Amino acid sequence: MAQNFGGKYSPNGKSKDTHSKQFLNAKRTRVGGRVNLLFLVPLPLLWKAFTSEPIVMAQYLASLGTLLLGAWLTREGLLAEEAYHARKIARRPAMPRKIIGGVLTGLGLGIAGLAGFGVIDALIFVIFGTGLHLLAFGLDPLTDKGAEGIDTFQTDRVARAVEEAEKHLTAMRDAILRAGDRDLERRVAQFETTARDLFRTIEDDPRDLTSARKYLSVYLKGARDATSKFADVYARNQNSKARAGYEELLNDLEQNFAARTRTLLINDHSDLTVEIDVLRERLQREGIRDDV
Repeated sequence: MAQNFGGKYSPNGKSKDTHSKQFLNAKRTRVGGRVNLLFLVPLPLLWKAFTSEPIVMAQYLASLGTLLLGAWLTREGLLAEEAYHARKIARRPAMPRKIIGGVLTGLGLGIAGLAGFGVIDALIFVIFGTGLHLLAFGLDPLTDKGAEGIDTFQTDRVARAVEEAEKHLTAMRDAILRAGDRDLERRVAQFETTARDLFRTIEDDPRDLTSARKYLSVYLKGARDATSKFADVYARNQNSKARAGYEELLNDLEQNFAARTRTLLINDHSDLTVEIDVLRERLQREGIRDDV
């Protein structure tokens, strides 16, 4: 089905860039070409395997499987590391995927070396393969970030709530694809950015979870269900009324999420002001003046 591409210089396009907010504080992902090469480089082992005798073929296939598993774990480790660095308060990944991926890469190269050369060569491949992998991709985060003095029970509650909210956003993004409308896909992505601003605010101060829990569960779950139903209807008959109603829903959701985020930030600032005033009063009672 043909789709219209709108923009500032397109027919009926809007001069105002409504999508710039999606790229606010955006950073280039590290999960790209280097990791993809890890999946491509071992593939010649297939040719080596099926042109060798059975025992050597099994060794080459084991090497291929080990290298691909190492590549997958490395990619997952990079994704986990990006999520770790995107938050001010974060727990270290439960499993050091990049380190395990490096060990598997070295082991896979070692198995290939054993099949094609010998034990000494295999040991060299293991050592250099593991070392170069860890130099190229680094280690996993091994410590918690920003967690000193933070109630771990509260942060765990927030982490579970945000994880569930992210699932609702993912379901919304997948559902809107069925509508086949790129403008709506971008509109949903813009709402995701607004919702994640609220997530980050709650993560910065876990005490805010109580007042914002319905936004992370009830409202997002309702938005997910509404998106799924709208996508099914719009994909069948391109109903303009349904489209307008869905856009109004997204506008209302975005405004309410943004308003809740602003409220939480104002409350945090008020709490800080109170703490500063209380401390200043105590200092003054001890005989310490502002002009000293």
